[in-house]
Amino acid sequence: MSVYVGNLSYEVTEDSLNAVFAEYGSVKRVQLPTDRETGRLRGFGFVEMDTEAEETAAIEALDGAEWMGRDLKVNKAKPREDRSSSGGNRGSYGGRSRY
Repeated sequence: MSVYVGNLSYEVTEDSLNAVFAEYGSVKRVQLPTDRETGRLRGFGFVEMDTEAEETAAIEALDGAEWMGRDLKVNKAKPREDRSSSGGNRGSYGGRSRY
């Protein structure tokens, strides 16, 4: 499991985010997704910690906290949705218009 961190500054680095979460336990991994076209940070990230108790402590302390001029949104990350080529949830017409 991992922690979702939203409303991040575009100036954040993996090292700076790691340092904030390290106050609540051992950080295993930090991910900061970037936009494919621009390479710019997308404003959110994921942090994996050693234990669920550490994740819970970090969530409780950091959700709503101001950091780098932004109010953080911190919660349990939801499992990634399957992005298969089956068309997803586009209705019975496979995304095509009936008309």
